[in-house]
Amino acid sequence: MPRAALLSIHARVEGTTPEGWQSPGLVQVWGPRFSVYVVAAADLALFTVALLPDDRRGRERATRLAAQLRDMLSAGVHSLEEAGRRTGVHPNALRYAAATGTLLIRWDGARRPTFSCGPPPEMDPLEARSELARRYLHVFGPTTAAAFARWSGLPARSSQAVFSTLRSALVPVRTPVGDAWILASDEASFCSEVVPPATVRLLPSGDAYFLLQGSDRDLLVPDPDQRAQLWTPRVWPGAVLLDGEVTGTWRRAGRRVRVQSWRELSAKERERIAEEGRSLPLPEPGPASVEFCL
Repeated sequence: MPRAALLSIHARVEGTTPEGWQSPGLVQVWGPRFSVYVVAAADLALFTVALLPDDRRGRERATRLAAQLRDMLSAGVHSLEEAGRRTGVHPNALRYAAATGTLLIRWDGARRPTFSCGPPPEMDPLEARSELARRYLHVFGPTTAAAFARWSGLPARSSQAVFSTLRSALVPVRTPVGDAWILASDEASFCSEVVPPATVRLLPSGDAYFLLQGSDRDLLVPDPDQRAQLWTPRVWPGAVLLDGEVTGTWRRAGRRVRVQSWRELSAKERERIAEEGRSLPLPEPGPASVEFCL
C-alpha cells in the first residue's frame, strides 16, 4: 500500500521524504492477488501482464474491462466507483483489467482510488512472468513454485511451468523446512561471508522482507507463537528488525508508534528503536512518539 511503500523505501533509501512514494519513477497498480503495489514504472509489465490469465475467457474479461475503463476516462470519469456505476460492473471487479498493464491507480490509503490508463507494456506476458519469477527467487529464495503461486495468485500449474522454464538457471538447496530453489547467480552470495545487517529497521505491514508464504516463514521466524503475531489472519503489523533478527512487531496510529517486543530489551536497544521510529517520514507533522510493551 502507498503509505507502507513509503516506509519500505525509507528502510532502504536514506533521505526519504513523506512524498517519496509519489516519485514520477513509481506507479501504483493492482498487482499479485490484486493487492495495491507501488512499483518502479520500468517494471510495470512484471506486476501486471505477467499475471494475465492463461485461459482465453480470463484474458477476454481483462481486455473488455480495460476498454470500458478507457471509454470512461474519455468521458471524464476518474473514479472507479463512478466507472463501475456507469458500466454496471462492481468496482472491485474492475481490477481484473490490471492484468492488461494499461490500468494505473492512485490511492493514498485513505480515500477511494482513482484511475488512469496508459499504453500496454511491450513485454510478452510469458517473458514478464519469467522475469517476475526470477525477481521472486532473488528476493525470497530459497523458495518453491508453490510459494510463488501463493504469492502471485497464479494457478499452481502456471507457477510450476515458469519454474520449469527457469530450471537451467536454478540451483536446488535443502533448508530446515524442506527442499527449495535459489538462482544460480545468487549461489555465491549464499556462500559468502555475512554482511553486517542494518542495526534497526521498522518494516511496515507487507514489506518484502517478510512477505513470505507457507513454510518459508519458518526460516525467518522459527517460533510458532511469534509467527502467529507477525502473520495474523487480518491486517499484519510491521516487523521490528534489530541487528538482523525480527524481535517484535509494531503498529502506528497517527504519530504514535507502539512496539510489541518478543524479549526484554536493553535501554540502549530501546533508544535505537525509538530513534528509528522518530525518523519515520510520516504524513503527520512532527516526529513519532514510540512506546514499548512486552
